[in-house]
Amino acid sequence: MDSYESLLERAYAKMPARQVRAERFGVPAPESLVTGSRTVVKNFDAICSYLRRKPNEVARFLLKELAVPGVVEGPRLVLQGKFSQRSIAERLAVYVKERVMCRECNRPDTNLVQLERNIFVLKCEACGASSPVRS
Repeated sequence: MDSYESLLERAYAKMPARQVRAERFGVPAPESLVTGSRTVVKNFDAICSYLRRKPNEVARFLLKELAVPGVVEGPRLVLQGKFSQRSIAERLAVYVKERVMCRECNRPDTNLVQLERNIFVLKCEACGASSPVRS
């Protein structure tokens, strides 16, 4: 009869190698350019496609957070006012935390579902969790 340790070693030997997932979700840094009294985020479309969100939705959040008017012009976002890349990146990080990352499994595989006019829910594709989002 085998000892417990030898049975345990044999079981570990038959198991597949443990895979460590070092997945990191990193939003592309905003490339902004200040021209006069305007700030242009040149890679806004790339940021939105990476986040899997509509440009108008991300722009609405940023404009509200920065408290300035602005407009989406093709692949870029034009803000009325002078803003550093750091301040825009900080607001994008807030957006990712509140409206992209799942609160249960902390994965970015989510969809923003609109239930009513001003009621949004973050639905996770990975774990199936739903959580309300402030509008």
